[in-house]
Amino acid sequence: MFFKKLKTTLTLATLTFLIIPINSLAYSKSIIAGGENIGITIKSNGIIIVDTYDINGDNIATDAGLKKGDIIKTINDHNVTSIDEMVEEINHNDQNSIKVTYYRNDKVFTTNLKLIKEDNVYKTGLYVKDSVTGIGTLTFIDPKTHMYGALGHEVTESTTGIMLEVKDGKIYDSNVTSIERSTSGNPGSKSATLNTSNVNGNITKNSESGIFGKYTSELKGKEYKVATIDNIKLGDAKIFTVLDGNEVKQYDIKITKINNNASSKIKRILFEVTDSELLNKTGGIVQGMSGSPIIQGNYIVGAVTSVVVSNPANGYGILITDMLEEMEKE
Repeated sequence: MFFKKLKTTLTLATLTFLIIPINSLAYSKSIIAGGENIGITIKSNGIIIVDTYDINGDNIATDAGLKKGDIIKTINDHNVTSIDEMVEEINHNDQNSIKVTYYRNDKVFTTNLKLIKEDNVYKTGLYVKDSVTGIGTLTFIDPKTHMYGALGHEVTESTTGIMLEVKDGKIYDSNVTSIERSTSGNPGSKSATLNTSNVNGNITKNSESGIFGKYTSELKGKEYKVATIDNIKLGDAKIFTVLDGNEVKQYDIKITKINNNASSKIKRILFEVTDSELLNKTGGIVQGMSGSPIIQGNYIVGAVTSVVVSNPANGYGILITDMLEEMEKE
């Protein structure tokens, strides 16, 4: 968890007093468990190059040093955060090339990109994207702050695998329409419709521990105590998720391993689906279940993050404390 450094004081007594808040956490000791299927739209803070193409046998983008996964930040020294802004800057250009500033692996580069005009339209040789849309599962809402967490892992652009830096985003109502079952080596998925007119909150952060923001709809659901790793036991637990429409149901699982030292936060809980209804409908864990809260007794202990591809009756989860601590980071 991130804290600003406090100024050093002259007396040990005062220093000791100031240290106390550093060990406390701002999130509530109990939070509302989710399980609702949500629609997700994130607008990227920058324009992602998802591929390049040839024009008259030449790849002018590659010649300029641009490649898949680069994130365009400025055109002719003007900030661009959407494709519309990029097109506007190109159309205002009166030269046969544009100056492009872009990020690659967190480093900044600049190049000149040649333009080709065909049928009165400028072509750049770039396929680009400025937003992503998908579905997932709401994990929790903090009843005191109305901040929420979902997914339990980052949102990436599917073609490049780039984690999106959030310009802005929203979560919506969503209804599950069908399930493609998981089989060994082939993870299944939920299909769902998005009701973009019914916004439930904004998205302010996209991180390895999930997406976070302010929940703006009415708070519903039961509060559960926040489990530390010492509260979690091997054995019976439940996940909350939606398999049809918007009805949240509980399904039985068994926690088989807890590893706080795992290299990846999203794999600190290993569990097995034991619920016959869930296994019959889905074959185990499917895409779209990410974020489904894991409940054990009166505690919310974590969230589903991924499936074990070779055995989809097994899945991984993130500790709820990891999600809450990420939510608090500045």
